Amino acid sequence: MVAVLRSDTSNSLAILVFTAVTNLADGVLKVVIPLMGASLTASPMALSTLSVMLMLPTLLLSFHVGVLVDRHDRRSLLLLSNVVRISCLGALLAYAVSGSATLPVLYTLGFVLGVADVVAATAISALIPSVIPKSGWERTNAWVTGIETVAQEFCGPVVGGLLVAAGTSAAVGTTGAAYVFAALTVLFLAGSAKAKRSAAKAEPVRKQIVEGLQYLWRQPTLRLTSTVLTVLCACWGAWLALMPLIAVHDMRLSSEEYGVLLSLLGVGGLAGAAGVAWLNRVANRRWVMFSDFLGTLAMVAAPLLTSNIWVIGAAAFAGGFGGVLWSVNARTISQYLVPDHMRGRFSATARVFSLGAMPVGAAVAGALGELIGPRASLALFAPPIALLVVPFLKTLTPKVLDEIFTDRQEQDPGTTQAHVQEKTV
Repeated sequence: MVAVLRSDTSNSLAILVFTAVTNLADGVLKVVIPLMGASLTASPMALSTLSVMLMLPTLLLSFHVGVLVDRHDRRSLLLLSNVVRISCLGALLAYAVSGSATLPVLYTLGFVLGVADVVAATAISALIPSVIPKSGWERTNAWVTGIETVAQEFCGPVVGGLLVAAGTSAAVGTTGAAYVFAALTVLFLAGSAKAKRSAAKAEPVRKQIVEGLQYLWRQPTLRLTSTVLTVLCACWGAWLALMPLIAVHDMRLSSEEYGVLLSLLGVGGLAGAAGVAWLNRVANRRWVMFSDFLGTLAMVAAPLLTSNIWVIGAAAFAGGFGGVLWSVNARTISQYLVPDHMRGRFSATARVFSLGAMPVGAAVAGALGELIGPRASLALFAPPIALLVVPFLKTLTPKVLDEIFTDRQEQDPGTTQAHVQEKTV
């Protein structure tokens, strides 16, 4: 028993350290690579292509990566992804030292780093239910989400700016060392890291991708959470795209004030990560998740109603707070419902919906902003959120949630609960 407890603690700690270090390094690279590109060109299109190359693997390869994660040892994939990252950082360091970097080189390295990020993120999401007991899923998801928020939105960019000030080579070398350290933490993961059902390895990749999408569509709870996630992420993409214009031209904020406003999203997210377990205990999980509807509605509607920075800042805090409450609970629900042999594909599909929806939301908001102005176009994202309220309340009922989180059987929770969900259609 003591050995099991030690193993669980070691696994949880290894996952949290890996998440913290890699997300911090990712946040640093978001500063380092664009600044290296800016030293080579002044073209907005050329620079924006760097960001596109970092995100493109999520849209192009996530489904295939999901199949990869379901076919192979997830611990080995984590190690492999970090070996690729380390190799890319080694090449980037050589170019930085020699001063011979070119935009095509940065594009290529950015794309490869994006592929490694998709593999690592999908593998770690599928690995958590395999090496952490069910009693620790919610707590681990909360910590992982909170760490991602802090590392990516706060610490990473700040540390990246400080490192670049010390020199590009120092920034790249330090980031590479961080990936080396993260790779070492994976070695401390104990337990099975392979999907429990791997008989379908010989099936064509396309068939397995379709199987994963069909499974998602046939489960009402998972279909709902994915649909809500897509809409809410589109709203976040719109908010992030338009708020700079609103802040500068309408609210007349200084760069420092805008920085504070933007940081309130992350502060709200951190507060949500710290309080989600307690809120789930004292309140119905259904209403805890529903708070994300209210927070995101407030976030997109507030700029239309007022220019007061405190009101808009409070709405941003509410959006970040509700977003993390939703993310933690939706992840935990999916870990109960999705069979182990399909968790990689489900995680990859969720990434496509969420990360893919953000640039779409930004593009739609930008086009509408040209026609009716940024404030009004941002407010137009409120009705789609409102339209999802009734489906949410009808699908995620207290009875459904009780069935998901009741451990009445020892068999694969994904298989058991999927059967329960099918009966509720």
